[in-house]
Amino acid sequence: MNPKIVIRSETDADVGAITEVTVAAFKTLVVSNHTEQFIIAALRAAGALTLSLVAELEGHVIGHIAFSPVTLSDGTPNWYGLGPVSVLPAYQRQGVGKALIREGLARLKAMNAQGCCLVGHPDYYRKFGFINMPGLVLESVPQEVFFALSFDGQSPQGTVGFHEGFKADG
Repeated sequence: MNPKIVIRSETDADVGAITEVTVAAFKTLVVSNHTEQFIIAALRAAGALTLSLVAELEGHVIGHIAFSPVTLSDGTPNWYGLGPVSVLPAYQRQGVGKALIREGLARLKAMNAQGCCLVGHPDYYRKFGFINMPGLVLESVPQEVFFALSFDGQSPQGTVGFHEGFKADG
């Protein structure tokens, strides 16, 4: 990754750029419903964007990652959902997304989070320690694309609920 890229918390001034990055990143992705920018806006409006980081290069936002609280039916607290994560197409496959994920996970751990889960590509997210956790499900999502990473060694059981903001569609 370019050493000039800085990973930092979003500011109010970044909101428009985050929307642009998100739209561009998902524009050609076949598995996307193209609602990711609306999800981020809904999470932000609800005060549910626990962690929102940007990747900045020479004053321009080129990537973004969001983390929001999730609920677990077994009552396990302090779990978060990762997503969406977006990188401008010109900067994809250069380590920007990986840097955003690593920094976000490190910050969650520093906040005493117990774990993180996501829906994503199996080959990509396993690199970060995410696994298909037996007994932990996200309804209507195939198990092979639902991943979890426990920070405390515990394996919660049951159904995960993402924030209502994930239903935003414009």
